[in-house]
Amino acid sequence: MAIDCDRFRVEEGKKIDLGEWPTRVKPVYKSRKHYEEMLAEHVARLDEQQQLLYASDSYALLVIFQAMDAAGKDGAIRHVMSGVNPQGCQVFSFKHPSISELQHDFLWRTTRDLPERGRIGIFNRSYYEEVLVVRVHPEILRSEGLPGAPKDDQKLWHGRYRSINDLEKHLTRNGTRIVKFFLHLSKDEQRKRFLARIDEPEKNWKFSTADIEERKFWKQYMHAYEQCLSNTSTDEAPWYAVPADDKENARLIVSQVIVEALESLKMRYPQTSDARKRELQQIRRRLEK
Repeated sequence: MAIDCDRFRVEEGKKIDLGEWPTRVKPVYKSRKHYEEMLAEHVARLDEQQQLLYASDSYALLVIFQAMDAAGKDGAIRHVMSGVNPQGCQVFSFKHPSISELQHDFLWRTTRDLPERGRIGIFNRSYYEEVLVVRVHPEILRSEGLPGAPKDDQKLWHGRYRSINDLEKHLTRNGTRIVKFFLHLSKDEQRKRFLARIDEPEKNWKFSTADIEERKFWKQYMHAYEQCLSNTSTDEAPWYAVPADDKENARLIVSQVIVEALESLKMRYPQTSDARKRELQQIRRRLEK
């Protein structure tokens, strides 16, 4: 079953209304077995493209995940990247910045972990936290050491959007392909997943009181995400707002987007020169003796 990835892409310059954007759509798979077959196919294609990415050594891929708690970021990363050579993939999770990180601009701590050419880098949360959680909790601005008295106003947030867009355009010009996912979870589905984390002992470690406290700010977070997606989804670095109430469906959409992003680079293995071919044949004759 074909997946139309453009259906979930946030168009550049278009304002998104998350209240109208679905958190669940008709599954792209017909059964559990069909889901596993589709995911296996995507993973195989991804593994092939990752090998090409490494061999060609011209591009890097940066994949960014942002979402509310329990939306399935960790599961998507684990399942989608399950077949990729660990040497060619790096995953970084960003939580509250350290004292040292607060001594730098808001993009500094994440740019240190950008993928090198030939590799896939995954950010589980990212520099986008600075226009999401910081916007919902503007008191955090006071700890960031900004000059003067920073104001929680449109000028500040649009300045940060501009900094992010400029960074992503710079990275694109220099060979880093960027794909960004917002896993769009409904508040009711989050409630069900929180209950499961309480009821299932093996999931207790995933749950904290802070998760419940943040639910109080759901509307503020949705507004922050709407502004973020509307201002930072570009042709160079598009956002995909993926319906996340169905985890399996979300994983298939995510994996298809990543595969298509890599295949669009039209990479090839390095060409072997005539001189190199002759050298290899000489080595073969020596080995055969």
